[in-house]
Amino acid sequence: MTCEVLPHHFVLTDRAVERQGTAAKMSPPLREPADVEAMLAGLADGTIEVIATDHAPHTAAEKAQPLTQAPMGIVGLETAVGLTLTYLVDRVLPLHEAIARWTCHPARILRLPGGALTPGMPGDLTLLDLTREWEVVPAHFRSKSQNTPFAGYRLKGKAVATIVGGQIVYSELAA
Repeated sequence: MTCEVLPHHFVLTDRAVERQGTAAKMSPPLREPADVEAMLAGLADGTIEVIATDHAPHTAAEKAQPLTQAPMGIVGLETAVGLTLTYLVDRVLPLHEAIARWTCHPARILRLPGGALTPGMPGDLTLLDLTREWEVVPAHFRSKSQNTPFAGYRLKGKAVATIVGGQIVYSELAA
């Protein structure tokens, strides 16, 4: 059996829902601090092989509904790398292992090409600035939505360019 975890589940606890309401409503729901510690232990010992995101954008109007009626989910792509680098790397996992949990492990499990930079493989990669410090500002998201419980968080490390099939599809780098 393959186990995976999402960044918001190794950073937040169920108390975030009490503080932030629907901005922290997701499925599976956030759990108690002991569960977060268990996920971190599972990452550290290899029980959890994959880190992923279920990127679930919703409109402001949808998330403004009462807690019991608002849809579950948050924007995950915008903060995934920063949360991983800030909360896991050097605390729980070395950098190369955190990257493997996002790349070659899922590719291997799903029997997909990719997850490695080798001749003949798809030229898909993400360039990371490991030292870039930034604040989560939902208004700056490229997603069609801004629903996140991480607004105002200070993160270290950011995806600054994405290459798919050998073509640059996103870049914050100077030309």
